Amino acid sequence: MRGTVFTETLLGTVRLDGEPGERRVRLDLRAVADRVLLPHRTTPARLTGRVRIAGRADDPSAEGELEVSPVARRRIRYQLAFTADGRRLTLDGWKTVTALRPLTSMTVLPFTLYDGDTRAGEGVLRFPLATGLLPFLLGFRFPRREDPRAHGAPRWNGTPGRTEVWYTTLTDPETGTGVWLHHELTAPADGSEPVAHGWAAVFPRTGEVRHARFGPVPWTRPAEGFTAEGVTCSGGRLEGRAGDFRWSIAERPEEPPLFTFPRWSWHRPVLPAAQMLPAARASYEGELSYGKTTLKLREAPGASARIYGHGNAQRWTWLHADLGDGAVLEIVAAVSTRPALRRLPPLVFLRLRRSGRTWPRRPERSATGLLGLGRFRADLGLPTWTVTGRTALRRVRVDVTQPPERTLALEYRDPDGARAVCRNSESADARIVLERWWGRWRPEASWTLEGTAHAEAGER
Repeated sequence: MRGTVFTETLLGTVRLDGEPGERRVRLDLRAVADRVLLPHRTTPARLTGRVRIAGRADDPSAEGELEVSPVARRRIRYQLAFTADGRRLTLDGWKTVTALRPLTSMTVLPFTLYDGDTRAGEGVLRFPLATGLLPFLLGFRFPRREDPRAHGAPRWNGTPGRTEVWYTTLTDPETGTGVWLHHELTAPADGSEPVAHGWAAVFPRTGEVRHARFGPVPWTRPAEGFTAEGVTCSGGRLEGRAGDFRWSIAERPEEPPLFTFPRWSWHRPVLPAAQMLPAARASYEGELSYGKTTLKLREAPGASARIYGHGNAQRWTWLHADLGDGAVLEIVAAVSTRPALRRLPPLVFLRLRRSGRTWPRRPERSATGLLGLGRFRADLGLPTWTVTGRTALRRVRVDVTQPPERTLALEYRDPDGARAVCRNSESADARIVLERWWGRWRPEASWTLEGTAHAEAGER
């Protein structure tokens, strides 16, 4: 099933009760509907965005509801709550759609402001056709609606030489401790029996990075998720024990899935490996204890991801960064183990989701560019590694630092028996700068993460 996402800008004026004159108003809105918007039916949508009233309000966290019913009810109704001068106001208005004046009725929005049940003002907003129509039409998206839990089932079909991973990374907001839970199935290339293994690790702001392993034990072929030696990762639950680690955690997805690699590479495993996030962002509740320390997780931000393929790359780096306000950045940069590809520069898969949109629009754009030109670049190394790239109108630079005292080195074996070493930090630092071309490169957004980025660098 597909939904509908679009953005809209409305400009106008409002006269607040008790004031003699009018004030300018601007609404920058984003609407999300759970089904495809069709004019003959009534379609509800969620509204978020920014409300600006000159001298009175500038609220970037406005939210409300939109009812699109141009035929059935002959109206498009907006209800939007925002903060102005410390008061919580509600904008309530609708476009009255008529066949006699189709253009005016679809672009003019009379509205009333309320403070609770008391009227606080009234005004009129207009859709700016000259400057707003083209961005409005180009901004329509019809994303797939997917259940994040639908991606938890094992992919392995019995073929030798495969590995499959379920991993979760999160940050405890109270202590700043990073957490890493790794669950892995390895089916050796020599055809011997598959095994399940993994580990739990914590990265406190101060103190020693600690971890404990579980397995390897025979793979029992569960129908859902990962189960081995009392450790489970299934149906939104993470439970288990390893050494002196104990954990029982519930996962609540907060964003749709994010495919770091092209979607087709996950459903048709023709690449050496593919990675995706069943939910681009999630929050976690529960407990994790180790030694004499117990973390009581409450709304801890993080994400779970899946990997399926032939094993690790020759060299690789990975980043998951929760940027706040619903934005998230995922990067995988890797050099293939295949002889024909081993001498090529790292392929970079970068996905930045913010305000409901993912950039670049296609995941292969950062890896292959356009006909080989304009590929994103990665400078691999430790303690700092960097990714840079640009499309026609945007460019990005990502600098990741994994301090040695906050980095854990772990060794394990790929299905072909080769030794792999990953150096992981769930309390890394990152600096992300996004720029947009407006006759020259101008800053669009920037983020600095200190101890809350999740990063890894590895090699075989």
